[in-house]
Amino acid sequence: MSSDVRLVLCGDEGVGKSSLITSFVKETFVPNIQSVLPPISIPPEFISVANNLTMSIVDTSSRPQDRQSLNREIRRANVILLVYSDHYTSERIPLFWLPYFRSLGVNVPVVLCANKCDLVVDTDSAEVILDEMIPIMEEFKEIESCIRSSAKEQYNVNQAFYLCEKAVIHPIAPLFDSKEQNLKSPAVAALQRIFFLCDKDQDGFLNDKEMNDLQLKCFNKSLDPFDHQEIKSIICKADAGSVTEEGISQEGFIALNKIFALKGRHETTWGILRTFHYTDSLSLSDKFLYPRFDVPQYSSVELSPAGYRFFVDLFLLFDKDNDGGLNSIELNSLFAPTPEIPASWTKSQFPTTTLCNEEGHVTLQGWLAQWSMTTFQDHKTTLAYLAWLGFEGSERGGTTDALKVTKPRRRRKTRPKPGKVDRNVFSCYVLGAPDSGKSAILDRFLNRPFYPLYMPTIKPRIAVNSVEMQGGKQCYMILEELGELEPAVLDNPTKLDECDVICYTYDSSNPDSFQHIVDLRSKYPQLDRLPAVFAALKADLDKQQQRSDQQPDAYTRELGLSAPLHVSATWTSSLSELFVQLAEAAQNPSTATPILEPEEKESPVMPMILASSAVAIVVATVAWMFRTSREP
Repeated sequence: MSSDVRLVLCGDEGVGKSSLITSFVKETFVPNIQSVLPPISIPPEFISVANNLTMSIVDTSSRPQDRQSLNREIRRANVILLVYSDHYTSERIPLFWLPYFRSLGVNVPVVLCANKCDLVVDTDSAEVILDEMIPIMEEFKEIESCIRSSAKEQYNVNQAFYLCEKAVIHPIAPLFDSKEQNLKSPAVAALQRIFFLCDKDQDGFLNDKEMNDLQLKCFNKSLDPFDHQEIKSIICKADAGSVTEEGISQEGFIALNKIFALKGRHETTWGILRTFHYTDSLSLSDKFLYPRFDVPQYSSVELSPAGYRFFVDLFLLFDKDNDGGLNSIELNSLFAPTPEIPASWTKSQFPTTTLCNEEGHVTLQGWLAQWSMTTFQDHKTTLAYLAWLGFEGSERGGTTDALKVTKPRRRRKTRPKPGKVDRNVFSCYVLGAPDSGKSAILDRFLNRPFYPLYMPTIKPRIAVNSVEMQGGKQCYMILEELGELEPAVLDNPTKLDECDVICYTYDSSNPDSFQHIVDLRSKYPQLDRLPAVFAALKADLDKQQQRSDQQPDAYTRELGLSAPLHVSATWTSSLSELFVQLAEAAQNPSTATPILEPEEKESPVMPMILASSAVAIVVATVAWMFRTSREP
């Protein structure tokens, strides 16, 4: 919202625009004033709706020779106070002024003001003038409200300007359809999400404590027992079934806000909406969904302890049947306040990407692994869903409190220096010849049964799970089988920078399988900068001599790496050893990166020269001291 509300008064000559401004500013009627007043700025302390806004009041002339200036001011307006004073000027509102605003492409709220009501002796006639505006207000939705006033009698002058402020700060148009006499769909959707977030126990009702918490959050004021009862009585009159012993239902909460709109108290609804970061268009603000969060180059993003705790609590809250897994119904309920399940999850065919129980329901371990992967790959998605799902961080940090940035790590041309990488989430590309067993590795990583039937992988596959390291420490590993995108990924430096370790696989029972790895590493020499683990898969079958210039053991020995680990999808212990070895290689890259170039060693010639020079200096010094001591 802008910090400056620009109010432009329009209307025919002689309707009292300038008099209204003077009466508002000086709080008294001033006769014989100039026809068009200069712009006036009202400081925040005199604004009745909000204390952080400045109001600029602009007077205009309707004379043809001033039309260019009028057009300019109308286009700059945040709200228009359209003034009329008799039957003729009231007829000009639908016939000229409102169509004229539209012709300029202006879409701002308009407040109608029937001025000089002190001249109307017959009160019935005054009411007729207002009644005539009702069909006009139904035709022109930009009309926010209508009011009678008298600048001379100081009647409703302040209220007229108050309505203009309110029309900008708390517009009724986005909330309420005056023709249908009902809340608009976007407003209902926003209020449903707020109800969902405030219903902490997810029982479908807001109890007294939850209503009081909402009141404190939005208005910094608690509700006493009388207030609770008054609210329930108001709702019961509109919908008796919306209030039960459990509390106020979602329908009752929506009905309450509809009553606010009908009674002109929609600022209460806006107070609730703005507290939950809704804009005038009833969408969540971009600053709330995507707050600034700087990530240095070569760093990654992970969930913080607060972030993991939030997703654990969310899982436990929506696991209604307490079976340790989220089924499709529970997942749909959990994601109800969001647009949908993250697009990246749908693209990767969630929940096949993570750990599920025998019924196919996502376990807590799989749930946390999935969010760890999402945060690692696209932390902005996680930030947006933290906002939608109601994460409450500190006032300063907000949703960014749920994330943390790891220390940067850079690739080296030589073997990395010893030391652990300060990360808990790692990415691994699984490479190898077709039918070497890559898909089986991903399936077994997620505790899925082994299927011997070979099906080539066309689209990329991904699997994420936790790995327990030696000593009990846990990390998350993302295994990716690249499919037909493998050449594009391996040629992309950015994609390779995202990878922490490569798992080279070959079929130990197929004599032609290992040569694929040799050819692959020769074609993409940039792979040599990444930590690597070699795995001889299908170890339960007869081992075959590989048709390659070097056998796997000799090949890895020349690279300074461990010999290939013999693994079978049917041997659980060997699989666990492989996953741990991959995690350790990612965490300690110096132990698993191929030796490419020898470390720069100090030349042996230089130390010899320095040593000889030192000896010569010492000998010369001793000789000089000896001669000096013998002189008389």
